[in-house]
Amino acid sequence: MNAIKRFVHYKVLGRRAMSTFGFVKVLVTIIVCFVASASSLRNFRTDFLEEWPTPGTGPHFDTAMASNFTGLVGKTVHLVCKVKNLGNRTVSWVRHRDIHLLTVGRYTYTSDQRFEALHSPHTEEWTLKIRYPQRKDSGIYECQISTTPPIGHPVYLTIVEPETIIVGAPDLFVNKGSTINLTCLVRYAPEPPPKMTWSLNTEEINFDSPRGGISLVTEKGPETTSRLMIQRAVPSDSGIYTCQPSNANPNSIKVHVVKEEHPAAMHHGDGSSTSTGPTQTLRLYSSLLVSIIANVMFSIIE
Repeated sequence: MNAIKRFVHYKVLGRRAMSTFGFVKVLVTIIVCFVASASSLRNFRTDFLEEWPTPGTGPHFDTAMASNFTGLVGKTVHLVCKVKNLGNRTVSWVRHRDIHLLTVGRYTYTSDQRFEALHSPHTEEWTLKIRYPQRKDSGIYECQISTTPPIGHPVYLTIVEPETIIVGAPDLFVNKGSTINLTCLVRYAPEPPPKMTWSLNTEEINFDSPRGGISLVTEKGPETTSRLMIQRAVPSDSGIYTCQPSNANPNSIKVHVVKEEHPAAMHHGDGSSTSTGPTQTLRLYSSLLVSIIANVMFSIIE
């Protein structure tokens, strides 16, 4: 009888053990499935979505980023905006001038192949790349987040063209026997001009010519300066001087070498010249003073 009871007892314990083992097996299966699902979800978020937003906050722009950009004609420019807590939203770039959608996420939406969307996964920066920009591309561009309603951050793009300036243009008058000093400035060039050429009446100036007394000093940088100096000026040095940078448009100045008795000759549009030296200036002020005194005296007499 006791043997039967022991057998029944062991059989019950065996069933309980088998039941416990089955439960553990099911539990392990659930855990494995959960881990696999979590891994798949993590991969999904890594591949297709940005980081989930921090609880209590929504997507917003980093306003510490630059909002003014300057580019050069023909040289690629990048407009950058920084978005925090993007979550499952998307970022787009819109051109304000014609309300033209340029990019959506990492995809370029416009047919203008000069524009391209740039973004590296797990970063907060969204970039609009513009190849071969022109001055007409200047204006407002907006970085938008696809919230409801959308929120945007405008940036301002200015495209500048390399320019060449000659100080004192369009005309410069110098005394015979003095030094002709011409200064040429090159601004907004993609890089300092590899070569600066000066010419007189379309002929390149020869610094080794028998005339002598001709020198050139060029300082390269963000603003390149080229100074042409011609000592002991003579009438044959008169003419049109042109400064020609190798990577920018040229500019010219007309130099007039005049006699010493007309030190301040002024050129007029009708081709005439007038002298406004110290003597004539003194006479002008004297006449004006006499006129004022006469008017005051007549007012007192009346």
